[in-house]
Amino acid sequence: MKRKIIALLAGVLTASIALAQPMKPEDLEKYAKERYGDKWTEAAQNLASQLVLDKNQSLTYQQVIEMPGKTKDQIYQTLHLWATATFNDPNAITFSDKESGTLILRSTMPNIASHMGTLNRYIVNITPVMKIDIKEGRFRVTTTVQTYDVLNAAGSGWLGGTSDKDNRDYNTFADGKRMKEDKTDRMLYDEQWEIAKHFPFVEKDSRKRTSSKALIMTHAYVNAMMDRLTDTAKNGLTGNEDQDW
Repeated sequence: MKRKIIALLAGVLTASIALAQPMKPEDLEKYAKERYGDKWTEAAQNLASQLVLDKNQSLTYQQVIEMPGKTKDQIYQTLHLWATATFNDPNAITFSDKESGTLILRSTMPNIASHMGTLNRYIVNITPVMKIDIKEGRFRVTTTVQTYDVLNAAGSGWLGGTSDKDNRDYNTFADGKRMKEDKTDRMLYDEQWEIAKHFPFVEKDSRKRTSSKALIMTHAYVNAMMDRLTDTAKNGLTGNEDQDW
């Protein structure tokens, strides 16, 4: 019996810690398909009716989580620990103030979508900004995404003259630094696509397939992170922090 109990606790611990680990693109895609299907253009069109861009033409989500009986300091410590464990980036916490109860997080989710077009190949990242405001017994999360950060591999599409045999580094994701005039690789450069200027927010978009999947994966990412954050806030990082030891 003791071994069974230990095994059960180990399983709970493993599952809980998994909620605080960096999310992999393949896990995010599985999550998105389970909820929205794999017909990206159709799913994006359906989702557009539920989404409203803010005054800055950004995609913004906001949610208030009630935490009855929890003090402001308790909530802050739990969420700060979650952020430290979740993002594989030492600079993800860009602002942290315990007194005001504010956390601002910014970290890139790479390769949420990729698409090979006629001439070019696109690889899409997002870098959401998550602002957490904490009060006694509750906290509010505001997540904003304004652009898709896109690595454009020119000439690598179906009819392009460049092939994978050229050892192009497609895993060097968009970082906002490699521009078209960068001669490091004249065929590899970064673009920022404003979400408001792409499908489904505009009907005519030559990159419809890429932007459709990017929107669904962005929506899925924000919701998945909220699921993880809420679970940690209510149950702790491992689920047993309050136990005596």
